[in-house]
Amino acid sequence: MRQIVLDTETTGLNAKLGDRVIEIGCLELLNRRPTGNHFHHYLNPGRGSEEGAMKVHGISDEFLLDKPRFHEIAPEFIEYISGAELIIHNAPFDVEFLEQELALAKLPPLAQHCAGVTDTLKLAKSLHPGKKNSLDALCERHGVNNVHRTLHGALLDAELLAEVYLAMTRGQESLVIELEPAPAAVQSTGGVPVKRGRQMVLAATEEELAGHASVLADIQAQSKGRCVWLRPDADAAEATPAASPETAASAR
Repeated sequence: MRQIVLDTETTGLNAKLGDRVIEIGCLELLNRRPTGNHFHHYLNPGRGSEEGAMKVHGISDEFLLDKPRFHEIAPEFIEYISGAELIIHNAPFDVEFLEQELALAKLPPLAQHCAGVTDTLKLAKSLHPGKKNSLDALCERHGVNNVHRTLHGALLDAELLAEVYLAMTRGQESLVIELEPAPAAVQSTGGVPVKRGRQMVLAATEEELAGHASVLADIQAQSKGRCVWLRPDADAAEATPAASPETAASAR
């Protein structure tokens, strides 16, 4: 299973009003393990960032002047995400911007390049209803160290999101629960561990079986043959009184 954890930074909050992507950061998960295969680009959006957006990401317009336009890195981006599931926090926001960039580059929409999109914000809300579910809040909740995050950065946020996503979905690696082997201390007693479901059952040793038989024999002797553990049908026999000769005769 190949997944791409993705984040973007933009010039503002509204793609419909002409805001553009200025940074894309992605990392690859293969069977839920980071591979070290990253995709990261700063982009020249052809316009300035809004003051509020710049306070969030800290990327100046001057820094972006010599960076490539989206259409220049689009083939590399499409190849990178091809066939993978995208993991995005607040996915509708990033997806809208990416769809706009693809359309401006006269390329097919995102759905034709990836296997689907998972929104970790939606997932977090289902797991933690009524709580803050920002990336910072989720890092704190799941023990992900984000002390080095002072400004938003696409690649850094993707790395943090990958850790958060794996923490939120821990336990989904397999539908089969593997049982732990019997401890050495148990095996040394001579018991034979038997696995049934999620419990471990130990079969009695020959010495334990002999001791058990001895106890039952003592009970049998003291009760004058009335040890119920040696009479499997005792309950049924005692529950059904024996028929009298008269009753037996009338039943014929």
